[in-house]
Amino acid sequence: MKEPIISVSGLRGIVGESLTPDVAMRFAASFAAGLSSGPLVVTRDGRTTGRMLASAIHAGLCAVGRCVIDADIAATPTTGVLVRQHAAAGGIQISASHNPLPYNGLKLFDDKGQVLTADAGEQVVALYRTGELPWVDHKRVGQVQTCQDVSQQHLQLLMATIEADRIRAKRFKVLLDSNHGAGSTLGRNLLEQLGCQVILLGGSPDGQFAHPPEPTAENLESVSCQVTQAGADVGFCQDPDADRLAVVDEKGNYVGEEYTLALCLDHVLRQRTGPVVTNCATSRMAQDLANKYDCPFFRSQVGEANVVALMQAQQAMFGGEGNGGPIDPRVGYVRDSFVGMALILAALAERETTISRLTGELPRYAIHKTKIGLDRDQVAGALKKLVTAFADATPDHLDGLRLDWSDRWLLVRASNTEPIVRVIAEAPTHNQAVALCQQATNLLQSA
Repeated sequence: MKEPIISVSGLRGIVGESLTPDVAMRFAASFAAGLSSGPLVVTRDGRTTGRMLASAIHAGLCAVGRCVIDADIAATPTTGVLVRQHAAAGGIQISASHNPLPYNGLKLFDDKGQVLTADAGEQVVALYRTGELPWVDHKRVGQVQTCQDVSQQHLQLLMATIEADRIRAKRFKVLLDSNHGAGSTLGRNLLEQLGCQVILLGGSPDGQFAHPPEPTAENLESVSCQVTQAGADVGFCQDPDADRLAVVDEKGNYVGEEYTLALCLDHVLRQRTGPVVTNCATSRMAQDLANKYDCPFFRSQVGEANVVALMQAQQAMFGGEGNGGPIDPRVGYVRDSFVGMALILAALAERETTISRLTGELPRYAIHKTKIGLDRDQVAGALKKLVTAFADATPDHLDGLRLDWSDRWLLVRASNTEPIVRVIAEAPTHNQAVALCQQATNLLQSA
C-alpha cells in the first residue's frame, strides 16, 4: 500500500490507496493516546468518503477508551469552536481541504480548539509508526454520541464581532459558492442573519464539486460570471472545509485569496489597533497595513499552527495566512472563511462602498508561485547560492530563505513531504514577480 502524506497537523491521501479505513483508525487512535481525559469531537467536510472514514475513526477512538462527539458535517473552524464548547480533549476534522475528490484526510485539533503544534504532531506520528496502540477491554470501550447543535455557538461568536444592524440595513445581495463543501449551512445562516439576499451555489454538502475545489481564479471563472449575472454586491467562494475564502467583486473580477486577509485586516485596524501576525509567504499588504495604522507586525513560519503560536506569544489582535485564511481570536485560533465574510460585509456597510473600491485602496502587489524538483541534500547549498546572487536583498532564514527588497520579496522553501522546493515571489507587477521566480529557479537548477 502507498504511504499517505503525513504532516504534524494530520494526514491526507487517496482513498483506497494511501488512505484506508485501517490507516484512519490507527492514526486517530494514535492521536487519542497522547491526550488528556475527555471526549473527542469528530467532523467531516461533506466528501462522499467522509462518512466511511468517520465510522473507522469512531471505532478506533472507542477502541482506545474514548467517547466521541459526532458532529457529522461541519466546517474546520466550527470544529475548533465545538472542541472548546464541549470541553473536549481534542478534535478530528475529516477533510482533504482543496485536494481533488479522490483524496481525503484528517486534521487534528488540541483541547484549545487549535491545529496541533509541531511537537504534539510529531508525537502522534511517532506512535502511529510503531503500530503499538493501547486498545482497551470491553468494559472501557467508549461510546459515540451525536452533537445536536453544530454551528450555533460559532454563529454567535461571529455576530459578536460586527455591527449586524448596519449590515442588515444594506440588504446586500451575496453569491456564496460553497461548492458542495461543509460551508453552506453556516454560510447561509450567517448571511441570512445579516439580512443578505443569498444566492447559494453548491449548497448540498455532498462533496460533488461543481468545479475543482481550490478557490483559484481559473477554477472560479464560471462563478465570477454568475456574480455579475445575478447583480450581486460580492461573491464569496469557500474551499471544501471552509477555512479559506476567495472574493469576487461586483464586476465579476476575481479579487483572490491574498486580498481576503488584507480586506479584513484593514477593516479591523480602523476599529482598533494591536499586533498583527502573518506567515512569511503572505502578501506584504498586511505589513503595509500594519505600518499604516502604526501596529506591530510579526512574521511566522508557514503553517497555521505557527501563525497561531506567534499570535498568542505576541498577543496579536488579528492574523492569518494569505491563502484566504483570516484568524480572529475573538472567534477562534483557526483560519475561518466565515470571519472573512462577516468582516468584509461590515467594511462594505460602514464605508458605504463597493468591493472593487475597497480593494483598489489597498497596496497593490502581484504574487507568483512555482516549484522545482530538488533533493533535500542539495537545498542548503542552493540557498547559499541565492544569498550570494541577490546580495542587494536582506536575507532571512526563518523558514527556508526569504529575500527582501524595498518593494518585493522572494521565498524559497523545501517541501516537508516531497523532494521539491517551492519558490514564491511578490512584486509590484505580475511580470516582475514571474521574472524574480525565474531568476531564482535558474540559479537553483544550476546549483
